[in-house]
Amino acid sequence: MSEASARRKPNDQPALLDTELEHLPPELRWREWMGRVEAVIFAANEPVERSVLARVVGRNCNIELIVDDIRAELAGRPYELVAVAGGWQHRTKKAFGDVIRSAFGTAAGEGAKELTQSEALVLMCIAYFQPITRGELSSFFGKEVSRDLIGVLRAQDLIASGPRSPQPGAPYTYVTTRNFLSQFGLDTLRQLPDFEALEDAGLLSKEKLLAVDIPTGLGRGEGDGEEGEPTTGVVEDEAL
Repeated sequence: MSEASARRKPNDQPALLDTELEHLPPELRWREWMGRVEAVIFAANEPVERSVLARVVGRNCNIELIVDDIRAELAGRPYELVAVAGGWQHRTKKAFGDVIRSAFGTAAGEGAKELTQSEALVLMCIAYFQPITRGELSSFFGKEVSRDLIGVLRAQDLIASGPRSPQPGAPYTYVTTRNFLSQFGLDTLRQLPDFEALEDAGLLSKEKLLAVDIPTGLGRGEGDGEEGEPTTGVVEDEAL
């Protein structure tokens, strides 16, 4: 234990962090910033935003260049530093997915219940056309999209209530969440595959979507959000 730590009382605030490190030569200063940024990202259980990393480095530090240098050093490691959900996170490389499944029975980040085909398609529709109401989803599929199905997606924190629609009754819309971006390895919604490109490639069509059996009925499961307060989701102003 250092002398400073020994003198500090249990309730004392930690000393103010020196972020500028002006006493260090430029190369050592950069290495220290790299270590701080990587330590913060490593310690977090969710993607770390730029504003958080900025607290531990100098005002003129280029965090993007710091991240690039960290990535270069991790090039030969089984994990990497990825941009996801508006921040950065350490993740095991996909090539080691089978290894992790053999060891633990599941790959990193696969703790959530696997979605059914109908749940996945409704989620995809919300992702591409958000903000969208349950009524609009039902119109799109030509059959009622149940509140229970919406509740499943909300329970996994993949969607949340968005702004109220200007339609009669002002129903809440649905939008995807930051966790949706994280689960699917996306930094922003702009990284979703272009819907028209998928159609042109024959990989997706409205006819195929409508052919899927979507559970119907007004199930009384909780969490569809139409009567409650909205929560913050992920909506981006620019077209996908």
